Amino acid sequence: MLSVIPAFALTALILAMVPGQGVAMVLRQSLIGGRSAAFYSVAGNSTGLIIWGTMSSVGLSAVFAQSHFAFNILKWCGVAFLIGLSLQTLWQLRKEFGKFDIDSGAKTSFFPAYRLGLLTNLTNVKAAVFAVAFIPQFVPKGFNLGLGIVLLACVQSMTSALWYTSLIFAVHKSSAFLSKPVVRRTLTAISAIGIVVLAIGLAVTSPR
Repeated sequence: MLSVIPAFALTALILAMVPGQGVAMVLRQSLIGGRSAAFYSVAGNSTGLIIWGTMSSVGLSAVFAQSHFAFNILKWCGVAFLIGLSLQTLWQLRKEFGKFDIDSGAKTSFFPAYRLGLLTNLTNVKAAVFAVAFIPQFVPKGFNLGLGIVLLACVQSMTSALWYTSLIFAVHKSSAFLSKPVVRRTLTAISAIGIVVLAIGLAVTSPR
């Protein structure tokens, strides 16, 4: 298991860096609510990743232990979904701010901000697809699948938190730059490309 953690952490970092629902939430909280509000929401987001991993562990370990066919079906469904999500993201480029309209209100106190981060993640289909279709691919053969999924979900949670922390500090120094419509539309385009890269990565993984 230790041997796969570096590669998995890099994949999880790429996922976190792809602009999407979570990044938009962190940007909004940082620009409007301030650092503390953003950190509270990041904590909620990280909790959501662990919840997704735990649900994936409970729901998939028994099924996949019996059927490689089911495992591969889920993988290709994940690929199809990610490609569809990429096309949907590209469609958002017709808007002035792309998919990153961050001018709505922010939650600043602990529980509302934490809840915002948690709900943002739990309603993020990208996070769900990663937990269900990606994480099991990294669990080594012979290692308990359920335990492996939970451990890797914890790694993903920490990796995501580190990336968002760096983003929060970067926002503090570049808020005017990030407020430009062209920048947000660029982030939308990068998001679409990044999702396609994730889809290709999932497609080329070999079955357990």
